[in-house]
Amino acid sequence: MRAKVAALCLSLGFAALVCIAPAAPQGAVPANMPTAVPITQPGYSTVNCAGFVTDQKVPDAIRLISGEQSSYKITFARGDYVYINQGQDKGVRVGDRFAVVRPAQDPLHVSWFKWQEKLLKAMGQAYVDAGQLRVVNVLPKTSIAEVIFSCDYMQRGDVVRPYVDRPAPPFKDAATFDHFAPVSGKSVGMLVVGFDWAQAYGMNSTVYVNLGAAQGVKVGDYMRIFRYQGSMAETAPQTRDYQFKMYGFGSAPERYTWKDLPREILGEGIVLSVSRNSSTILVTFSSGDMYAGDYVEIE
Repeated sequence: MRAKVAALCLSLGFAALVCIAPAAPQGAVPANMPTAVPITQPGYSTVNCAGFVTDQKVPDAIRLISGEQSSYKITFARGDYVYINQGQDKGVRVGDRFAVVRPAQDPLHVSWFKWQEKLLKAMGQAYVDAGQLRVVNVLPKTSIAEVIFSCDYMQRGDVVRPYVDRPAPPFKDAATFDHFAPVSGKSVGMLVVGFDWAQAYGMNSTVYVNLGAAQGVKVGDYMRIFRYQGSMAETAPQTRDYQFKMYGFGSAPERYTWKDLPREILGEGIVLSVSRNSSTILVTFSSGDMYAGDYVEIE
């Protein structure tokens, strides 16, 4: 059919750009068009760049000490060659793979909700996942490694530790989200702080919560995120008493506190990694804005 149309166009002297073949029927999908592949689990970068908080000491005997072009480079990234402070004397071999992490501190030092500083201190030290290295050359007391994966910049003094694969837990069907779920009866905690010290979150945000292995949390668990109306302790902007009265736009016949009203379920997240008293979660569903100080419970 297309050949006949093209021949007719040429015989009539029409330019090729003017003569267009008939379109496919509405709703038809061309045979060579790729179909969307459903996302069934978090991506590699999401899992391996999420960071973590731990109250247990991270071994720091191995360090990134320098790298090529160090006379002017202050940071290193994917494709660079860096030097670590262990070699043949410590059993390092060509092909060994390492993860690079760095302790992190909030540059603002501001508490965004009532218990944030206290909770974060109890959870432990926050760490940034900087990326991964593969050893390409080993010397007696040092080794040369290539940066094969970057999450963040690397710098002198970063902690280098043997790479441990992080599993990517499967997502559950978002259609199963229960907007009016009853209290689970399991451990309750808070969204304490987010990745890169963020205080507001939505779908695909990475957040650190004060529930961990000691509270029975496992990688792949889901946490439900919720808020109480009328509570003034969290970061979420709330006006005192607005839950039962609103400046001349009506009021309830009596006063209601946060304990008297249903909780508002905001979304849920999947656990990516677990420490003793903290977990890293990825928000997989959000029905509204979330803030540091909102509550979580294990589903």
